[in-house]
Amino acid sequence: MDKPAFKLFTPPQEGEKITLNSDGTLNVPDRPIIPYIEGDGIGPDIWRAAMPVFNAAVKKVFGDKKKIVWFKIEAGEVAGKKYGTVLPDEVFDIIRYYRVAIKGPLTTPVGGGYRSLNVTMRQKLDLYACVRPVRYFEGVPAPVKHPEWVDMIVFRENTEDVYAGIEWEKGTEEAKKVIEFLKKELGVTKIREDSGIGIKPISEFATKRLMRMAINWAIKYNKPSVTIVHKGNIMKYTEGAFMKWAYEVAIQEFRDKIVTEAEIKEGKSAEGKIIIKDRITDAMFQQVLLRPKEYDVIITPNLNGDYLSDAIVAQVGGLGLAPGSNIGDGIALFEPTHGTAPKYAGLDKVNPGSLILSGAFMFQYLGWDEVKKVIEDAVATTIKQGYVTYDLARLREDAHEVKCSEFGMKIVENIEKM
Repeated sequence: MDKPAFKLFTPPQEGEKITLNSDGTLNVPDRPIIPYIEGDGIGPDIWRAAMPVFNAAVKKVFGDKKKIVWFKIEAGEVAGKKYGTVLPDEVFDIIRYYRVAIKGPLTTPVGGGYRSLNVTMRQKLDLYACVRPVRYFEGVPAPVKHPEWVDMIVFRENTEDVYAGIEWEKGTEEAKKVIEFLKKELGVTKIREDSGIGIKPISEFATKRLMRMAINWAIKYNKPSVTIVHKGNIMKYTEGAFMKWAYEVAIQEFRDKIVTEAEIKEGKSAEGKIIIKDRITDAMFQQVLLRPKEYDVIITPNLNGDYLSDAIVAQVGGLGLAPGSNIGDGIALFEPTHGTAPKYAGLDKVNPGSLILSGAFMFQYLGWDEVKKVIEDAVATTIKQGYVTYDLARLREDAHEVKCSEFGMKIVENIEKM
């Protein structure tokens, strides 16, 4: 197969691209080319720890039959210095072409500068689901009594709500025009003249495709329930509609696979069915703390999902061990859930677990489930042995504090012993 020609980045000579089957599933060759971005700040540090883990796990499962062919591309501060733009258009072309990619954290200025690169990538590639699986690893210090009860996966809408980025600064002509329109044309009288204005769009199309993905996941991996999380008691035509449209997908498209919680209360059997529930956002924060066993797959608009996924992760050790991904139709970008931590850049200090587990999740997406299991089992063994980075070591009396790279090496050692 001829390799495509890109101006900034040269694809590897070996390996093949991932393609789509007629039913929308991935066709993954034995040597798939996976583009990766090291990222800013601690990105290079965690990549040096993670890549040997990925390669060792693939070799453990497949021997020489299969391997990942890595394709390094650049975005963020490095790209800005080299190419004059922090996010070259070619990055999007490459990810679209190869379909699956993984990246480290990218810098997002706070309160000014350029817009979040992570948000831009999600929207331009139409990666409409931010998917975050959360589980506990024995030996990780946790603030709750039973962190082992946590086993959830959050499907957070990635293109609308606050991520649509429709807002106008206080005092600008645009903000004044919007306020004037709302007052004169729609009779809205409760907006102060010194307000910044934001619009929160939630559409039927985006909601339904997210719910479809969440239910298909529950079916594929035998999850008992899907819970719709929303603030529909207050925002009736955005978040309330999100709940309504999600239920419509469940009932109209998956009727033989699901039963609603309301139907169970009326006496309908739940045997062999996925239970569809809904919860108000603020109540759900209590539920994931007090009754985590009752929740498996969660679907939520963007802002709710941002808060909720971090709250769930906090129960099992924090963002250092939290995998993340952004998934669309036939295209996916995997990433750690933490930031660039620039003060630790180059110190070989931080926990690479989020990137390592994001890679494990990527292998599951590729259909290489056994590779995912090998990585997670080796991470679990390493933590159980007490070999952890500073963030976990300071919370454990029996810890052997190791550097970022050493943590990766310990995981590789445990993979090789399997």
